[in-house]
Amino acid sequence: MLKRNKIHHMDCLKGIPQLQDASIDVIVTSPPYNIGKPYRSYNDIRPRDEYLTWMETIAAHCVSKLKENGSFFLNVGGKPTDPWIALDIASRFRSHYLLQNTIHWIKSIAIPKEDVGDYPAITDDIAVGHYQPVNSNRYLSNCHEYIFHFTKTGAVPIDPLAIGVKYQDKTNIGRWKKASQDLRGRGNTWFIPYETIRSARAHPTFYPTKLPEMCIRLHGIQKDMLVLDPFMGTGSTALACHQLGVDFLGFEIDKTYVEIAEHSLKGQERKHKHL
Repeated sequence: MLKRNKIHHMDCLKGIPQLQDASIDVIVTSPPYNIGKPYRSYNDIRPRDEYLTWMETIAAHCVSKLKENGSFFLNVGGKPTDPWIALDIASRFRSHYLLQNTIHWIKSIAIPKEDVGDYPAITDDIAVGHYQPVNSNRYLSNCHEYIFHFTKTGAVPIDPLAIGVKYQDKTNIGRWKKASQDLRGRGNTWFIPYETIRSARAHPTFYPTKLPEMCIRLHGIQKDMLVLDPFMGTGSTALACHQLGVDFLGFEIDKTYVEIAEHSLKGQERKHKHL
Protein backbone atom coordinates (compact mmCIF):
# COMPACT_ATOMS: atom_id res chain seq x y z
CA MET A 1 0.00 0.00 0.00
CA LEU A 2 1.26 3.45 -0.84
CA LYS A 3 2.21 5.74 2.03
CA ARG A 4 -0.58 7.73 3.66
CA ASN A 5 -0.54 11.52 4.12
CA LYS A 6 1.61 11.92 1.03
CA ILE A 7 1.06 13.35 -2.44
CA HIS A 8 2.64 10.86 -4.80
CA HIS A 9 4.24 12.31 -7.92
CA MET A 10 2.72 9.90 -10.44
CA ASP A 11 -0.14 9.38 -12.86
CA CYS A 12 -3.23 8.26 -10.96
CA LEU A 13 -3.76 5.41 -13.43
CA LYS A 14 -0.43 3.99 -12.27
CA GLY A 15 -1.07 4.76 -8.62
CA ILE A 16 -4.66 3.63 -8.10
CA PRO A 17 -3.95 -0.06 -8.94
CA GLN A 18 -1.34 -0.06 -6.15
CA LEU A 19 -3.98 0.74 -3.53
CA GLN A 20 -5.48 -1.97 -1.38
CA ASP A 21 -9.02 -3.00 -2.32
CA ALA A 22 -11.81 -1.52 -0.19
CA SER A 23 -9.33 0.80 1.58
CA ILE A 24 -10.75 4.22 0.66
CA ASP A 25 -13.59 5.88 2.57
CA VAL A 26 -13.95 9.02 0.45
CA ILE A 27 -12.72 10.06 -2.97
CA VAL A 28 -12.98 13.78 -3.60
CA THR A 29 -11.42 15.30 -6.67
CA SER A 30 -11.64 17.89 -9.41
CA PRO A 31 -10.15 16.54 -12.65
CA PRO A 32 -9.29 18.59 -15.75
CA TYR A 33 -12.51 19.51 -17.59
CA ASN A 34 -11.04 19.37 -21.12
CA ILE A 35 -11.89 23.03 -21.74
CA GLY A 36 -8.42 24.34 -22.59
CA LYS A 37 -6.99 25.36 -19.21
CA PRO A 38 -3.21 26.00 -19.26
CA TYR A 39 -1.90 23.20 -17.02
CA ARG A 40 1.86 22.81 -16.77
CA SER A 41 2.03 19.06 -17.50
CA TYR A 42 -1.29 18.15 -19.09
CA ASN A 43 -2.99 18.85 -22.42
CA ASP A 44 -6.51 20.07 -21.58
CA ILE A 45 -7.67 19.96 -25.21
CA ARG A 46 -8.18 16.33 -26.20
CA PRO A 47 -10.65 14.68 -28.56
CA ARG A 48 -13.95 14.49 -26.67
CA ASP A 49 -14.40 10.71 -26.75
CA GLU A 50 -10.74 10.09 -25.85
CA TYR A 51 -11.09 12.37 -22.83
CA LEU A 52 -14.39 10.81 -21.68
CA THR A 53 -12.97 7.28 -22.06
CA TRP A 54 -9.98 8.34 -19.93
CA MET A 55 -12.31 9.66 -17.23
CA GLU A 56 -14.37 6.46 -17.30
CA THR A 57 -11.19 4.39 -16.97
CA ILE A 58 -10.30 6.32 -13.81
CA ALA A 59 -13.83 5.83 -12.48
CA ALA A 60 -13.60 2.08 -13.12
CA HIS A 61 -10.18 1.80 -11.46
CA CYS A 62 -11.54 3.45 -8.31
CA VAL A 63 -14.54 1.15 -7.81
CA SER A 64 -12.69 -1.71 -6.15
CA LYS A 65 -10.63 0.65 -3.98
CA LEU A 66 -13.70 2.37 -2.52
CA LYS A 67 -15.35 0.80 0.51
CA GLU A 68 -18.90 -0.49 0.09
CA ASN A 69 -20.23 2.49 2.09
CA GLY A 70 -17.74 4.95 0.58
CA SER A 71 -18.45 8.20 -1.26
CA PHE A 72 -16.98 9.56 -4.50
CA PHE A 73 -17.40 13.34 -4.79
CA LEU A 74 -16.61 14.53 -8.32
CA ASN A 75 -16.34 18.29 -8.88
CA VAL A 76 -16.69 19.19 -12.56
CA GLY A 77 -17.69 22.30 -14.41
CA GLY A 78 -17.56 23.63 -17.93
CA LYS A 79 -17.74 26.85 -19.86
CA PRO A 80 -20.59 28.78 -21.47
CA THR A 81 -19.69 27.46 -24.92
CA ASP A 82 -19.57 23.86 -23.67
CA PRO A 83 -22.42 23.37 -21.17
CA TRP A 84 -22.60 19.59 -21.67
CA ILE A 85 -19.12 18.55 -20.55
CA ALA A 86 -19.91 18.06 -16.85
CA LEU A 87 -22.99 15.99 -17.67
CA ASP A 88 -21.07 13.98 -20.25
CA ILE A 89 -18.47 13.11 -17.61
CA ALA A 90 -21.15 12.13 -15.09
CA SER A 91 -22.83 9.90 -17.65
CA ARG A 92 -19.60 7.89 -18.02
CA PHE A 93 -19.67 7.16 -14.27
CA ARG A 94 -23.17 5.74 -14.56
CA SER A 95 -21.99 2.23 -15.46
CA HIS A 96 -19.88 2.03 -12.30
CA TYR A 97 -21.70 4.00 -9.57
CA LEU A 98 -25.11 5.24 -8.52
CA LEU A 99 -25.64 8.99 -8.42
CA GLN A 100 -26.82 9.55 -4.85
CA ASN A 101 -26.75 13.37 -4.77
CA THR A 102 -26.16 16.24 -7.18
CA ILE A 103 -24.70 19.27 -5.42
CA HIS A 104 -24.36 22.72 -6.95
CA TRP A 105 -21.25 24.67 -5.97
CA ILE A 106 -22.38 28.30 -6.10
CA LYS A 107 -19.42 30.63 -6.67
CA SER A 108 -21.38 33.87 -6.88
CA ILE A 109 -24.97 34.86 -6.21
CA ALA A 110 -27.08 38.03 -6.26
CA ILE A 111 -30.36 38.25 -4.29
CA PRO A 112 -32.57 41.37 -4.19
CA LYS A 113 -33.75 42.33 -0.72
CA GLU A 114 -37.37 41.90 -1.80
CA ASP A 115 -36.69 38.21 -2.47
CA VAL A 116 -34.84 37.55 0.78
CA GLY A 117 -37.84 37.77 3.07
CA ASP A 118 -38.42 39.58 6.35
CA TYR A 119 -35.15 39.01 8.20
CA PRO A 120 -33.89 41.93 10.36
CA ALA A 121 -30.24 41.00 9.81
CA ILE A 122 -30.56 41.46 6.03
CA THR A 123 -31.17 45.10 5.20
CA ASP A 124 -30.18 45.41 1.53
CA ASP A 125 -29.61 43.52 -1.70
CA ILE A 126 -26.99 40.76 -1.51
CA ALA A 127 -24.27 40.19 -4.11
CA VAL A 128 -21.41 37.96 -2.98
CA GLY A 129 -18.72 35.79 -4.54
CA HIS A 130 -16.51 35.85 -7.62
CA TYR A 131 -16.82 34.46 -11.13
CA GLN A 132 -15.08 34.77 -14.49
CA PRO A 133 -17.08 37.26 -16.59
CA VAL A 134 -17.95 36.34 -20.16
CA ASN A 135 -17.48 38.86 -22.96
CA SER A 136 -20.39 37.72 -25.08
CA ASN A 137 -23.86 38.76 -26.19
CA ARG A 138 -24.96 35.09 -26.28
CA TYR A 139 -23.89 33.53 -22.99
CA LEU A 140 -24.27 34.09 -19.29
CA SER A 141 -21.27 33.92 -16.96
CA ASN A 142 -20.89 30.58 -15.19
CA CYS A 143 -21.49 31.11 -11.47
CA HIS A 144 -21.69 27.46 -10.47
CA GLU A 145 -20.16 24.01 -10.92
CA TYR A 146 -21.38 20.51 -10.13
CA ILE A 147 -20.33 18.19 -7.34
CA PHE A 148 -21.65 14.73 -8.19
CA HIS A 149 -21.91 12.42 -5.17
CA PHE A 150 -21.50 8.86 -6.40
CA THR A 151 -21.78 5.72 -4.26
CA LYS A 152 -21.86 2.00 -4.95
CA THR A 153 -25.36 1.42 -3.58
CA GLY A 154 -27.13 4.78 -3.64
CA ALA A 155 -27.98 4.18 0.03
CA VAL A 156 -24.89 5.35 1.91
CA PRO A 157 -25.83 7.25 5.14
CA ILE A 158 -24.59 10.86 5.23
CA ASP A 159 -24.46 13.58 7.89
CA PRO A 160 -26.20 16.72 6.54
CA LEU A 161 -26.04 18.57 9.87
CA ALA A 162 -22.24 18.28 9.85
CA ILE A 163 -22.37 21.06 7.25
CA GLY A 164 -25.60 22.56 8.56
CA VAL A 165 -26.55 26.22 8.80
CA LYS A 166 -28.40 28.19 11.48
CA TYR A 167 -32.06 29.03 11.06
CA GLN A 168 -32.80 32.60 9.98
CA ASP A 169 -36.25 32.21 11.56
CA LYS A 170 -35.58 30.93 15.09
CA THR A 171 -39.26 30.06 15.59
CA ASN A 172 -38.55 26.94 13.53
CA ILE A 173 -36.54 25.50 16.43
CA GLY A 174 -38.70 23.00 18.26
CA ARG A 175 -41.61 23.42 15.86
CA TRP A 176 -41.12 19.89 14.62
CA LYS A 177 -39.21 16.92 15.94
CA LYS A 178 -36.13 17.23 13.75
CA ALA A 179 -35.66 20.94 14.49
CA SER A 180 -34.38 20.37 18.01
CA GLN A 181 -31.40 22.74 17.65
CA ASP A 182 -30.46 25.90 15.79
CA LEU A 183 -29.14 23.93 12.84
CA ARG A 184 -30.66 22.69 9.60
CA GLY A 185 -29.36 20.97 6.50
CA ARG A 186 -28.24 23.32 3.74
CA GLY A 187 -29.51 21.11 0.93
CA ASN A 188 -27.68 20.68 -2.35
CA THR A 189 -26.70 24.31 -3.04
CA TRP A 190 -23.38 25.20 -1.45
CA PHE A 191 -22.11 28.76 -1.60
CA ILE A 192 -18.32 28.48 -1.46
CA PRO A 193 -16.51 31.63 -2.64
CA TYR A 194 -12.95 31.76 -3.86
CA GLU A 195 -10.47 33.44 -1.54
CA THR A 196 -9.65 36.94 -2.73
CA ILE A 197 -6.03 37.11 -3.90
CA ARG A 198 -3.97 39.88 -5.47
CA SER A 199 -1.45 37.78 -7.40
CA ALA A 200 -1.63 35.14 -10.12
CA ARG A 201 -2.58 31.65 -9.02
CA ALA A 202 0.01 28.91 -9.40
CA HIS A 203 -2.66 26.49 -10.67
CA PRO A 204 -5.21 27.39 -13.39
CA THR A 205 -8.14 25.61 -11.72
CA PHE A 206 -7.50 26.05 -7.99
CA TYR A 207 -10.54 25.27 -5.85
CA PRO A 208 -11.23 26.33 -2.26
CA THR A 209 -10.21 24.02 0.58
CA LYS A 210 -13.73 24.37 1.96
CA LEU A 211 -15.13 22.33 -0.94
CA PRO A 212 -13.40 19.01 -0.11
CA GLU A 213 -13.80 19.79 3.60
CA MET A 214 -17.59 19.99 3.22
CA CYS A 215 -17.68 16.80 1.13
CA ILE A 216 -15.75 14.88 3.79
CA ARG A 217 -17.91 16.27 6.60
CA LEU A 218 -21.07 15.37 4.70
CA HIS A 219 -19.91 11.78 4.25
CA GLY A 220 -19.14 11.62 7.97
CA ILE A 221 -15.76 11.71 9.70
CA GLN A 222 -14.74 8.37 11.16
CA LYS A 223 -11.74 6.97 12.97
CA ASP A 224 -8.87 5.86 10.73
CA MET A 225 -10.64 6.99 7.55
CA LEU A 226 -8.68 7.54 4.34
CA VAL A 227 -9.44 10.13 1.66
CA LEU A 228 -8.13 9.83 -1.90
CA ASP A 229 -7.67 12.60 -4.46
CA PRO A 230 -6.49 11.25 -7.85
CA PHE A 231 -5.88 14.83 -9.13
CA MET A 232 -4.32 16.55 -6.13
CA GLY A 233 -3.09 19.67 -7.91
CA THR A 234 -1.76 22.18 -5.39
CA GLY A 235 -3.23 20.32 -2.43
CA SER A 236 -6.71 21.61 -1.56
CA THR A 237 -7.92 18.14 -0.56
CA ALA A 238 -4.76 17.41 1.43
CA LEU A 239 -5.12 20.70 3.31
CA ALA A 240 -8.77 19.96 4.07
CA CYS A 241 -7.87 16.52 5.42
CA HIS A 242 -5.11 17.96 7.59
CA GLN A 243 -7.56 20.49 9.04
CA LEU A 244 -10.07 17.73 9.76
CA GLY A 245 -7.51 15.33 11.23
CA VAL A 246 -8.09 12.57 8.67
CA ASP A 247 -5.56 10.72 6.53
CA PHE A 248 -5.20 11.44 2.84
CA LEU A 249 -3.44 10.06 -0.17
CA GLY A 250 -3.15 11.70 -3.56
CA PHE A 251 -1.59 11.65 -7.00
CA GLU A 252 -0.28 14.52 -9.12
CA ILE A 253 1.74 14.38 -12.37
CA ASP A 254 3.26 17.86 -12.10
CA LYS A 255 6.23 18.11 -9.74
CA THR A 256 5.84 21.86 -9.24
CA TYR A 257 2.24 21.44 -8.08
CA VAL A 258 3.37 18.71 -5.67
CA GLU A 259 6.03 21.04 -4.25
CA ILE A 260 3.49 23.85 -3.82
CA ALA A 261 1.10 21.48 -2.02
CA GLU A 262 3.84 20.18 0.27
CA HIS A 263 4.91 23.74 1.10
CA SER A 264 1.29 24.66 1.95
CA LEU A 265 0.95 21.60 4.17
CA LYS A 266 4.13 22.44 6.07
CA GLY A 267 2.87 25.99 6.53
CA GLN A 268 -0.42 24.71 7.89
CA GLU A 269 1.39 22.37 10.27
CA ARG A 270 3.52 25.25 11.61
CA LYS A 271 0.43 27.38 12.06
CA HIS A 272 -1.38 24.67 14.04
CA LYS A 273 1.64 24.15 16.31
CA HIS A 274 1.50 27.78 17.37
CA LEU A 275 -2.23 27.78 18.15
